[in-house]
Amino acid sequence: MKKRIAKIDRKTKETQIELVLNIDGEGVCNIKTGVGFLDHMLDLLAKHALFNLDITAHGDTQVDDHHTVEDIGICFGLGIKEALGNKKGIKRFSNACIPMQETLANVAIDISGRSALVYNANFHNEKIGNFDVELIQEFLESFTTNAGINLHINIPYGSNSHHMAEAIFKGVAKVLGEAVRLDERITDIPSTKGIL
Repeated sequence: MKKRIAKIDRKTKETQIELVLNIDGEGVCNIKTGVGFLDHMLDLLAKHALFNLDITAHGDTQVDDHHTVEDIGICFGLGIKEALGNKKGIKRFSNACIPMQETLANVAIDISGRSALVYNANFHNEKIGNFDVELIQEFLESFTTNAGINLHINIPYGSNSHHMAEAIFKGVAKVLGEAVRLDERITDIPSTKGIL
């Protein structure tokens, strides 16, 4: 079986990012983005999706974290798209209901080739430590757009912003990890159109 690995290098005037992704991994990662909370979330994602993920990023965090978070989302989306190739044999769909203490996150995915993000998460704080919570949606928008993924996230209840963020990233990990898995019964591209 061909290894499903992607290497993405992105350099702009605002960020320099190197990403290596193996979607058939064991959950091993080495992530250094310069944004501590994002490192924590991506570590959760890699661990629970069983992806091997290395990211090194240098961005203009002296301005704020926006460019770094957005561009890492772009690179992660491009990495998923590249690693999947023509998507032959993947499960394509998945959904998960993830509890994190008082919080619940419902997440569903379709690796359809068409990007869309539905994001219903009402955080009670603007920041988690020094991290702007609005950047979670920014990361997910960049990711879904560049991966060609349809992603729905709903948090019906939750009060602790850190728990809400963790539930989101664990939910994304579970559905993404499941949707990219190969199923031996699926011998072609999982679409009546013959293309994703």
